[in-house]
Amino acid sequence: MNCSVVKIDIEELNSTHILSQTRYWAKLKKKQGYQPSTFNVNVSKKLVYTSNNTGSLNEEMVVLLKRIDNNFCFAYVPYGPKIEPDFENQGVLLEEFSEALRPFLPRNCVFIRFDLIWENQWAKEDDFFDHEGNWLGPPSKKVQELRVNFSTKNWNLKKSSVDLLPKNTFFVNLKKSEQELLHDMRYNTRYSIRKAEKNGIRVAEYGLDFIDQWFKLYDDTAIRKRMPRQSVEYFKNVLIHQDKNKNGVKVKMLMADHDGDFLASMFLVLSSKRAVYLYGASSSHKKDLMASYALQWEAIKIAKKSNCTEYDMFGCAPNLKKNHPLHGVHLYKKGFGGKLFHRMGCWDYPLLQREYSLISI
Repeated sequence: MNCSVVKIDIEELNSTHILSQTRYWAKLKKKQGYQPSTFNVNVSKKLVYTSNNTGSLNEEMVVLLKRIDNNFCFAYVPYGPKIEPDFENQGVLLEEFSEALRPFLPRNCVFIRFDLIWENQWAKEDDFFDHEGNWLGPPSKKVQELRVNFSTKNWNLKKSSVDLLPKNTFFVNLKKSEQELLHDMRYNTRYSIRKAEKNGIRVAEYGLDFIDQWFKLYDDTAIRKRMPRQSVEYFKNVLIHQDKNKNGVKVKMLMADHDGDFLASMFLVLSSKRAVYLYGASSSHKKDLMASYALQWEAIKIAKKSNCTEYDMFGCAPNLKKNHPLHGVHLYKKGFGGKLFHRMGCWDYPLLQREYSLISI
């Protein structure tokens, strides 16, 4: 076999920079109604590389089961597989993964959804950029499916109609010195950081006893930006269930205040060598004090001190087009000097064809 799967205990998972493939994330999602399962996967290099393909690779995988209704469920692989194959082998690897996982899934599991962390194939092609350097996104769903299914046995991979985790993000290289990081930022971003410092903005880490202050800022932001809202209990779980092991996931709730008035806050998550800006919130007043810039700069410095080598800003628009709902978020995050990265997004492997054709989630 080119791919074999063995079920393992969740506590056997090793640390990884991919947050959603950690035991912390699996336990957090369990609180949201998912049923986590964890596996060890052995993959022949023939499935991964077009050359230098002797031997095999091992990886651990978190799979989350979620009910669709009383009769059916689906399996979700958040930012997995972690092994990234050559473009030509992506579909073949996903097919082999899916068939190897099938015996471990309930008979009423309609499909497997892979939320792929791999770089988008079309982000490397000049034809998919406009004259201003904006990435225009991948081609039609049909064209994507034709390419990804090439060389597969079943031609069964479908581009999902939705993407669950952020598909576009900025990565900041934390191997650089603080001076280099500041130099790489846009002038307006550096200016805003210094202005916040002159204005007396103070950033500190807070614990669970300040969760209500966090949630007030979060609720204000969610209503203002018309975002789907989580409950305060969810954010309590984000803090409470962090992994206390030496190499486990660490969560820091950072808040920026001015004379005791909280103006911005965020959850900074440290997972192996990667820091993630998981959730952010800001007040609708005193925006001229630039608290969110001081907050972000402090998060970057904390991540560096924690030996992280990269900072995932976790979600933005795919380009600078002004009509995108995340245009403002994109401009703000771009200012910190990171490199824009486009992922492949969600892909489905139907296990029950008839049922899959009747649902849309």
